[in-house]
Amino acid sequence: MTDFLSPDEIEKLFERASEGNLPMETDRHQTGGRRARWLRTVDFTRPTKFSTDQERRLRRLLDTFCQNSTTRLVAEHRLPVEFEVIDVQQLTWANAFALLPDHSVHATIRTAPHEAKMLISAERALLCTALEGLLGGNAQDAVPERELSDLDLILVRRFISTLVELMSAGWFDLAEVTLETERIDTQTETVQVASGSEPTLVLTMEARLHRVTATVALLVPFAAIAPVGAAFSRRDEDEGRRDPGSVRALRAGLERVDVSIRAEVADTVMTLEQILALTPGDVVALNGRAGDDVTLWADRTPVHHGRAGRHSGRRAVQLTCPAEEET
Repeated sequence: MTDFLSPDEIEKLFERASEGNLPMETDRHQTGGRRARWLRTVDFTRPTKFSTDQERRLRRLLDTFCQNSTTRLVAEHRLPVEFEVIDVQQLTWANAFALLPDHSVHATIRTAPHEAKMLISAERALLCTALEGLLGGNAQDAVPERELSDLDLILVRRFISTLVELMSAGWFDLAEVTLETERIDTQTETVQVASGSEPTLVLTMEARLHRVTATVALLVPFAAIAPVGAAFSRRDEDEGRRDPGSVRALRAGLERVDVSIRAEVADTVMTLEQILALTPGDVVALNGRAGDDVTLWADRTPVHHGRAGRHSGRRAVQLTCPAEEET
């Protein structure tokens, strides 16, 4: 008896697996001491390409965006929109895009300098309500499901570009990546961002504007963060570590900066009346003894202590010890 399955048996086995009717493992005494064959279910619609650190950092970026967006939108557009992250999950691009609500408006985001793409999608009800506010109307009178005109799309682009700009600030601080709105689409057929099997992180936010509640989704294909994946993967305790290359570049830049150095013997405090009363020949007593060292200052920072003297006919200071910055 052969252990290979015939084509018909293989087809029946896959049919049972698609229906969720998998063969169960039985006891050894029921199979003559042999372990029954079993199948392991693999859900290819839920990849695990994004690491836990990457997923957590991307959510943290979006949480920061939610905190800062209300102030910016109120100040620039008089729109009291509140955002809150409500769900984060990994899917393939095809499955993630299929979950977006109908009648959504999609904005393609281009990343620089790596020229990758992401997608932000907002429900039309939110955008129509925001348009009424941008045009000075009553948001409660907005028609949530109306078609958007060319003028509406211009204002929608301005609104979404403000959101993308807020997100871009966090991305640049973390990975030196900037985000920019590329195009606006109202038809799902025209959206071209990633292949259907591309692992994608879906970050869903709830947006509240007046009495309207809608969802805004950010779809991040793995290709969008792959060039800077290390920036999203490092742990919090690694953030304080210095990059040797960055340290050298910073030092090389600072070494060419001109700094004024002065030697201070001592100081004292006088009133303006006393200063105006000074005449040639007067003696001003300083708060220091005659044998004390002078202090070398770089702007307002004490650098070294030293002894005053001469060198080649010029006044000079011979350094004795480093100076501790006064608090």
